[in-house]
Amino acid sequence: MEQGFEKDQDREGPETVDRQSLGGHRSSLDEYHDHINVKGAQISQEWSPRCGPLLSGENRKDAPSIFLPHQSEYVSHIALDIGGSLIKLAYFVRNPLESGGGKLRFEKFETSRIHDCMDFIENKRLHKRRNSGKPMRVKATGGGAFKYAELFRERLGIILEREDEMACMVSGCNFLLQAVRNEAFQYENGEISFIDIDPGTVYPYLLVNIGSGVSMVRVDGEGEYQRISGTNMGGGTFWGLGRLLTGCSSFDEMLELSSHGDNSNVDMLVGDIYGGRDYASIGLSANTIASSFGKVLHSEKNLEDYNPADIAMSLLRMISYNIGQLAYLNAKRYNLSRIFFGGFFIRGHLYTMETISYAIRFWSQGEMGAMFLRHEGFLGAMGAFMRVQAVPGISPVKDKTSEAGKVRARFVEKFSLENSDGEESGQKSEAWVDKFIETVRPATEAAKTEHELALAQLETHPKYSGSEELQSQKFDLHVGVLHFTPTCEPFPLLATSCKYVANTIDINADAAEMAYWVGVLQDQIPTVMEKAASSQQNTKDAIQRAASFGRSLDSYLSKYRSQSSSFGQINLSDLFEVREECLREAGFDDVYRMDKARENAAALEALPDLLAELDILEPPARLLSLVQGVLAANIFDWGAKACVDLYHTATILEMYKHARERLSQRPWRVDDLTDFAEVWLSKSDLDTNGKGQFKFPYRRCLIFVDNAGADVVLGCFPLAREILRGGGEVVLAANSLPAINDITLNELVDVVDRASDICPIMKEARKAAIAAQVANGGRVPPPPGMMQRPSSMTNLSSMLIGNDSSPPSSSGSPKEDSPVPALPSLHSQPRTDAAREPRLYVVENGQGSPCLDLTRVSKDVADATVGTDLVIIEGMGRSIHTNFAAKLKCDVLKLAMIKNKHLASRLFNGNVYECICRFDNGVP
Repeated sequence: MEQGFEKDQDREGPETVDRQSLGGHRSSLDEYHDHINVKGAQISQEWSPRCGPLLSGENRKDAPSIFLPHQSEYVSHIALDIGGSLIKLAYFVRNPLESGGGKLRFEKFETSRIHDCMDFIENKRLHKRRNSGKPMRVKATGGGAFKYAELFRERLGIILEREDEMACMVSGCNFLLQAVRNEAFQYENGEISFIDIDPGTVYPYLLVNIGSGVSMVRVDGEGEYQRISGTNMGGGTFWGLGRLLTGCSSFDEMLELSSHGDNSNVDMLVGDIYGGRDYASIGLSANTIASSFGKVLHSEKNLEDYNPADIAMSLLRMISYNIGQLAYLNAKRYNLSRIFFGGFFIRGHLYTMETISYAIRFWSQGEMGAMFLRHEGFLGAMGAFMRVQAVPGISPVKDKTSEAGKVRARFVEKFSLENSDGEESGQKSEAWVDKFIETVRPATEAAKTEHELALAQLETHPKYSGSEELQSQKFDLHVGVLHFTPTCEPFPLLATSCKYVANTIDINADAAEMAYWVGVLQDQIPTVMEKAASSQQNTKDAIQRAASFGRSLDSYLSKYRSQSSSFGQINLSDLFEVREECLREAGFDDVYRMDKARENAAALEALPDLLAELDILEPPARLLSLVQGVLAANIFDWGAKACVDLYHTATILEMYKHARERLSQRPWRVDDLTDFAEVWLSKSDLDTNGKGQFKFPYRRCLIFVDNAGADVVLGCFPLAREILRGGGEVVLAANSLPAINDITLNELVDVVDRASDICPIMKEARKAAIAAQVANGGRVPPPPGMMQRPSSMTNLSSMLIGNDSSPPSSSGSPKEDSPVPALPSLHSQPRTDAAREPRLYVVENGQGSPCLDLTRVSKDVADATVGTDLVIIEGMGRSIHTNFAAKLKCDVLKLAMIKNKHLASRLFNGNVYECICRFDNGVP
């Protein structure tokens, strides 16, 4: 079906986004009719705030897409990489939401079926400009760009603009290494390990492309590369000799055949020469190949007497070992520590990667390892796409280290969800709904059945049954969709001296942990299905889509459990986000919306009495009560089974009061309150009894809030109010997108406004903050006396291959997309107590997950970090699952109630409902 594109042509144009507050302000941007507006881009793990359900005609494949949130028109080009075997296509799909934007999608076609590719382009109308219907010029690379140029012109009217194949390959590789987390991986001894390469330290490296022949390219930067060596012994040699010697008719058949062979039947080994012994004095084992096909010399057998699989295995090792040796020698010659292998010869074949890896380890004596790329098949297509008209000329980024880090922050990889029949979850077809039923409870049971079947299949999977059969299989790398979010960048307050990983428990290294957390999410599927259907009035369509959500999520989680390495390095936060992605793709934007609204209203009713109780306390006792309130209110979490059970037996106020009673007994499981109180009260004028005037000891406090209802209203608001009363500034950061019952930006703006009607302190602070933002052009301003943070570079082309070519701004200020030298000690400017005015800002955090990944936060949060000297991270997902070990440049307080017994036991040797109050001083 191609309805998605046809329908979109009748849609209204983009509208300015109303975020209900300057806290969520996004300015409208220039639109291009015949260009790609790559301003702001991201790969799919984080969901863009403007992303929505799929069009019914979209067909997701196993290749990356890029989300372009500010692209408002269909682009005037596509990009092609036409090789001898495969055609790779990159094209733009408009986001169906009114704000415009979209994703770069990728498709594969066999070159022998080139007309299938042309049919696809024609049916999607990718070869027509949107309004004029005129043909477009298309960037193309690969040998087929010459061979098939006339065919494309005659059939589609497309003019292929040929781009250099090697330049595109290098450009695409550079882009993916910078943009995609864990793009590179190693495969040795049957195990895959992903390499997290700092995007600021990608260069230099050696890129070995193994096609028919082999090219070895030294890459020193964007546009800086040189072919330094190569060999005529490549994939073509393997295939050609293989056809002559084995009769195989295809390359894949040769690779498959080789995995069943025993090369020792034809190769002469060291042990054959030395009576089965090692040649220890020179470090050669008995199994080392002394001569490929050398054993044939001393045999009277004819060709037909040899096992074709043995011949194929010997050929594969001969070619791979020689390529590996040449690659190592060139890397050594040019002092390159990283070698990446790609090309048609690799194709995810396990034994090919194993032999190349062995060769590199052998010749480097263990000092180097071969690395492969998850998106390897799309380097040329991506590189060609980066050379479109909207991208300026190539020139290296001035500040490679800082800006490269922002590239990684703005791209996030998400994995498309496909049903077993290949249809998308949003597409209504008989195959899609054949097992769906019309009531929520039977649909729930259906999901349970699917789960049980998946587990049964898992038990017989070769990987878990001890079979070695996997060694003969092709490695099925799942490649995600690339979403580009321009407003995300690394949290500026992350300590540069400490490596940050948004992951407290490494589920990749512990199969039991992976199984447990996958099981937790699968057990929650029935509840979430019911919530999803009821959030849309339990209509027939909603119930069907809820059932689809349950089936898709369960299937996806089962794949995660059994094939985790195929998806790259999976963090626990990635698993949690999958649920939210599945809901959005099934057409459910916020399934807990009604619950959150109800709990917000109930909590606001109780707020006046709570504030009155706090006001009669002296500052030390009030601090204890405030922290207890945050911890107690954090019990309200629809994502934790223990809390969901409580919802069925008590009201939210009863739950809150009961939790407060529990917290009266200290110490808590992690209890740094005494240390925090010492700093908190250090600037206050108090007598020996703790009486006196509280004065906030910091300038600005940034609070990452968690759940709606009592959590934010009865927990965070009173704490924020105390800071404001003490003369400080407060920035509340909420989710950009819904996740379970976590409060979103728009909801937080609304509930802050309603709380301000109750509390004059909050009202005046909010009014002052809005005025300050208006005066600062919509950005969160620094505290008085401090310098504004330079506007972050958001133009994709500027970040990756050059500077924006637009003219200087009329105001004379630096362009947003131009590299600006970092201000020294921006976050450590001396504090001034003059003209301190309490302000209450509300911003979005740039995420749509119950966790918090500080490698990618919103520009609003980044702006707010100027002058911030205290960060409070609240909630189990944000402070324990992802940031318990995080170190910041400023002081940080982490508060959470543990609502999972397994987590409490695993990390803290504790129990459910115990609390964490961790205070860390800032580090460099």
